[in-house]
Amino acid sequence: MAPVPGSGLAKGLAVTLRTMTRKTVTEQYPDAQPELPPRTRGVIGLFEENCTVCMLCARECPDWCIYIDSHKETVPAATPGGRDRSRNVLDRFAIDFALCMYCGICIEVCPFDALFWSPEFEYAETDIRDLTHERDKLREWMWTVPAPPALDPGAEEPKELAAARKTADKLAAQQQPDQPGPDHPGQPDESGQEGRT
Repeated sequence: MAPVPGSGLAKGLAVTLRTMTRKTVTEQYPDAQPELPPRTRGVIGLFEENCTVCMLCARECPDWCIYIDSHKETVPAATPGGRDRSRNVLDRFAIDFALCMYCGICIEVCPFDALFWSPEFEYAETDIRDLTHERDKLREWMWTVPAPPALDPGAEEPKELAAARKTADKLAAQQQPDQPGPDHPGQPDESGQEGRT
């Protein structure tokens, strides 16, 4: 059976009329900011004080978009007769967001928690060279990193806290018997005289 001429147009107009009566769900983006999920991958912030220039992030980056320069400094010995130490000092830390694919590998492999996701996504530039953020700009993004989510109330205590609490309880138990009482030799009793056994 041949289709009735104009039936496609009628179906299309029916869809249009149905949607015209519904409330719009479009967010007017520049005027209304979107509600972003807590783990949004926007831009990467650098907590420079934690960076030890281990280069793990640059080595593991599949896009090679992380540039790190450093030099070694000699730290004098803390005690006389001690040995001088050397440490790496960060000269340059830059991320080229024109190349970055936001995989998050650099953040996951950082053993010292120096890199963090920030939900900020409004950093478009008219010049592609401005998408390479140096360490000062990356440090500014740290102010926009959200606080970590609270632990699940039903979750077990972290092993580090459990070990620290166990050690503190053990030390407290060891110190309690050592506390001298009034009957302990060498301590004055109520009359002010030293107790004798």
